[in-house]
Amino acid sequence: MTGELVVVLAGGLSHEREVSLRSGRRAAQSLRDVGLEVLELDVSSSLLEKLEELGKPVVVPLLHGGAGEDGAIRQALELIDVPYVGSTSTSARVAFDKAIATPRVAGGGWATPTQVALPDDMFRELGAPTLVKALARHLGFPMMVKPARSGSALGCAKVERIEDLPAAMVQAYAYGGVAVVERFITGIEVAVPVIDTGSGPVALPAVEIRPDSGVYDYAARYTAGATRFLAPAELDDEVAERCAQLAIGAHQILGLRDLSRTDMIVDADGTPMFLEANVAPGQTETSTMPLSMEAAGMDLGHVLAELILLARQRGAEA
Repeated sequence: MTGELVVVLAGGLSHEREVSLRSGRRAAQSLRDVGLEVLELDVSSSLLEKLEELGKPVVVPLLHGGAGEDGAIRQALELIDVPYVGSTSTSARVAFDKAIATPRVAGGGWATPTQVALPDDMFRELGAPTLVKALARHLGFPMMVKPARSGSALGCAKVERIEDLPAAMVQAYAYGGVAVVERFITGIEVAVPVIDTGSGPVALPAVEIRPDSGVYDYAARYTAGATRFLAPAELDDEVAERCAQLAIGAHQILGLRDLSRTDMIVDADGTPMFLEANVAPGQTETSTMPLSMEAAGMDLGHVLAELILLARQRGAEA
């Protein structure tokens, strides 16, 4: 593949812009290290025209949040027949919305936290005080409140008292029109990447996440030293296999392609519970996918190069 141009798309206008740029830089350098010619581009009004001028090279979308993971940019690439690495626009849209993805995974027979999804207008018009009391009765404390459509734990809050629930809801609504409220699950937080280079999805080693603060929020994710990562996770073989099967199951149920990452909590009984799936896993120095690849003896550049080859073949067949 040496000499064939690849475009790494990073940045964008979401709240996760800086994280995306860091992911893009690392991925681009990894691809250069294996001999590929790489151009790093950001989202702009001239992006699609630029891609056509470049001869429709394979794109590696590393946009996080918003239009990066909700299927929008992938839809645009499909419209102009530009091949890209990763899930289709339709499956990305489903995976990005926790109010849709979680029930779908639960419908496939996998464990998920009890969840309630509430649009902003319903919360206001039906009476916030009444709904707050109903949520407390239905879910109990502690609970997790988060935007249905956001990443990197932005807008998420652990709530332990009913008095704090309205503020947590308002915070979640700052990132989108729907908030999901879930029963808080105590356990071991792990992330399991899935890679499919053409022979079917394979789960990589689970990465155990131990934030110093006790909550894996935005600061814990992207501040060096704020979280301890164990790759592979300190799980017994049977539990680790359950985690792998859940990640593969979510990947397949949600119709994902090439690569994904499933975040989960392993409860006290050793049951992994689905939290969310990510179609554009971060590639920063504190991201779990590169750590998992390293634990598996894999190189990020070589894996991405294989996925780029698959995307190019899909483009040729189309």
